[in-house]
Amino acid sequence: MAALDGRVAIITGAGAGLGAAEARALAAAGARVVLNDLPGDPLDEVAERIRADGGEAVTRPGDVADWATGEALVKTAVDTFGGLDVLVNNAGVLRDRMIFSMSETEWDTVIRVHLRGHFVTTRFATAYWRARAKTTGRPGYARIVNTASEAFLLGSAGQPNYAAAKGGIVALTLATARGCLKHGVRANAICPRARTSMTGELMGPAPTGPDPMAPERVAPLVVHLAGPSGERINGEVFVVHGDVVAVLGPPTVRAVFHATTGEWTAAELDAALSTEFDADPPHPGFVCEETLPLAESTFGEGS
Repeated sequence: MAALDGRVAIITGAGAGLGAAEARALAAAGARVVLNDLPGDPLDEVAERIRADGGEAVTRPGDVADWATGEALVKTAVDTFGGLDVLVNNAGVLRDRMIFSMSETEWDTVIRVHLRGHFVTTRFATAYWRARAKTTGRPGYARIVNTASEAFLLGSAGQPNYAAAKGGIVALTLATARGCLKHGVRANAICPRARTSMTGELMGPAPTGPDPMAPERVAPLVVHLAGPSGERINGEVFVVHGDVVAVLGPPTVRAVFHATTGEWTAAELDAALSTEFDADPPHPGFVCEETLPLAESTFGEGS
């Protein structure tokens, strides 16, 4: 038996790029899949390819951030395949701009599709799993794989909307992992690098021959987290691309200061913190760049 035989999975953003690659990989592993994206030929073509390869797939197009779409996705999974076991949230858009020139629409669109889109599907999936656990009297099989980004680690200067949404997705993932553990839910997030239509300008053209940044390089981790092997993995964040899978550690406390009298004065606070923050000009401190050198080439250099 394949790892996901008999399981039912919803994949958002499945019409192209990462979502399409993940949908095909999940179906190849035996999952019956419900595919979501905006209406159009690309989504239908992914479903047709899965069916041509012997898999089972249906589409439920719609705006992933709409309440009705989230409700309909779970209903489609249950009505068509008899249940729901896996949710892969992937849908997203970019509206890159520096913070001082970003429009209200550019901010709202990215936050809505990424963060609200993750919330809406998660809300209905977890409600279904909670009700199932109450009915059966035991936790069931339930997996969530959310899509964050290294943009939240790096504080990407030209993507404040995207970075904020992805940071929110990590927090949503952790809260879901804690809040739904007793119902059988395992919720994790991935920060993928892949050459897609959304990242093409950043990464440049694909090299001749196999592309180390192909979306298909990300899909095996998604299948792993969605499968039985993901049972002991919960509330984790992964960076994944090419031949790399890196597990992020949680934020750490860098320094601690205590007021000598139990209450800070301006002079004492200045004296204490000036020993920690002495760079001139100051540089962003709460960022993580340790993941950048994990790939020899990511952004088109050397291709």
